[in-house]
Amino acid sequence: MGIDGSRTAPPVKAKPNFLSTKGSKIIDSQGGEVRLTGINWFGMETGTFAPHGLWARNWEEMLDQIAALGYNTIRLPYSNRLLDPNARPLEGIDFRLNPDLKGLTGLQILDKVIEGAGKRGLKIILDRHRPDTETQSRLWYTDTVSEEQWIADWRLLAKRYEGNDTVVGADLHNEPAGDSTWGTGDPKTDWRLAAERAGNAIHEVNPDWLIVVEGIEKYKNDGYWWGGNLQGVAEHPVRLKVPNKLVYSAHDYGPGVSGQPWFSDKDFPANLPGIWNKQWGYIVKQGIAPVLIGEFGGRSVDTKDKEGIWQRALVAYIKENGLSYTYWSLNPNSGDTGGILADDWKTVNEDKRALLAADQSPRLAVSSPGEIDRSIAPVARKNPLPAQPLRVTSKGGNAEERNGESVIDLRIENLTAFRAPLEDLELRYWLNLDSSTATDGPSARYALSLDWASVSDVNLQLAPADVAGQAHYVKVTFGPRSGMMPREGKLELKIRLKRLDHQPILQSDDYSYTAGDAHSLNDRIALYLWGEQVWGVEPGTTAGG
Repeated sequence: MGIDGSRTAPPVKAKPNFLSTKGSKIIDSQGGEVRLTGINWFGMETGTFAPHGLWARNWEEMLDQIAALGYNTIRLPYSNRLLDPNARPLEGIDFRLNPDLKGLTGLQILDKVIEGAGKRGLKIILDRHRPDTETQSRLWYTDTVSEEQWIADWRLLAKRYEGNDTVVGADLHNEPAGDSTWGTGDPKTDWRLAAERAGNAIHEVNPDWLIVVEGIEKYKNDGYWWGGNLQGVAEHPVRLKVPNKLVYSAHDYGPGVSGQPWFSDKDFPANLPGIWNKQWGYIVKQGIAPVLIGEFGGRSVDTKDKEGIWQRALVAYIKENGLSYTYWSLNPNSGDTGGILADDWKTVNEDKRALLAADQSPRLAVSSPGEIDRSIAPVARKNPLPAQPLRVTSKGGNAEERNGESVIDLRIENLTAFRAPLEDLELRYWLNLDSSTATDGPSARYALSLDWASVSDVNLQLAPADVAGQAHYVKVTFGPRSGMMPREGKLELKIRLKRLDHQPILQSDDYSYTAGDAHSLNDRIALYLWGEQVWGVEPGTTAGG
């Protein structure tokens, strides 16, 4: 009621400002032409499960700076691993500077960043940058992340942020390359068909999003930058069931990233527009669809060196043709290109800032920065195991009683191209400890140490086994810095168990002990992947159960 007794109208909620396309232009909800002129802020695709730089600054201060620098969009790379409910940052964040992020999962941190961006009028494009936290993949699927999982994860994100017009687009897969093809019809390699499958699946749950489809590396034997070759669009355009939602995206880099023939051409830099027209510019010039330059950048913008000349020429081309872009990157820790920020994560590279500031569009309206459906939650990763999973070998340690120590020499071997994050592995080596440890605990009499390992971030623990005749086992796990299990490779560990009172240890009594000076298969050591036993026989059981 008003102060005079009259009824007051409820506040009118702003209409969501999702984006669409019209010919070669991106338009807002009112039909007005807009351009995305933004920045990449990477890190969520790595094992930190958070944008980089939060070891030095507060996340909201960094968003404030992005907005103050005049960008209207952030392209946020992520990995499928981020969606695992167990994916929590163990490093890479100073929680004294970011106390509100402590204890959150990677996905919950993504929620916070999206909310913060929306409050500042910044749009978000989500970029599936990697399947895991270690490396990019040339195809959209891998041994550990199937196409089905890739699409399911996209649908989860699309549903979670449905109705939230901060998030406006899905960059389906970063830099298809290698075996990726376009228009060949092969479901295992044809990126154009895979993009259609994923884009249509996303639109089934969220028809508001732009679907961003990058190029490939090589089309009809004509190679270009990974993700930069869109020549195939002319003959084989992407077909989505929801109209006016398709944006093509190209990545383009200079000689500071990799030398290319066109940088040495006698007509450089006058030859560059012709190359860009051929690879992706024709899509805009012919009115087929909008093009987003999703990544470009370099350390130099000087007018006297090739990288600076290339970078200035590309910015001029983008401006002349009204393209959208997201610059690579905010981060200074991009080895090839550097970033807008200096190594202190605060100081701005004024030369780069000035170059981009000459071609920036206004921020776009955001009506619903807080609407995130947190009931849409991921499930723990359950990836298919390979036909021949991992195995464990060992060699003899101390076969006779020694004064107070034994040595456990192990290898985890992978004979296939299968890969998995080492942090999803657990190894168990069963011991025969002095039974008196049952009352005072093993840590009172024994200590574990790692003599040597072929990877970092190895965690050792004496854990109670609760099986007949074997009171404890050495539990070996790996942290997020340990990386991935090598393809067709091995991981080596040498562990030492010491008895603190220096009494003898007879290692040959251990259930998991094996004799011999050379490594041999040892099925009395158990190995678990994603919580499922993939090798070995536990004490008190028999092979097969």
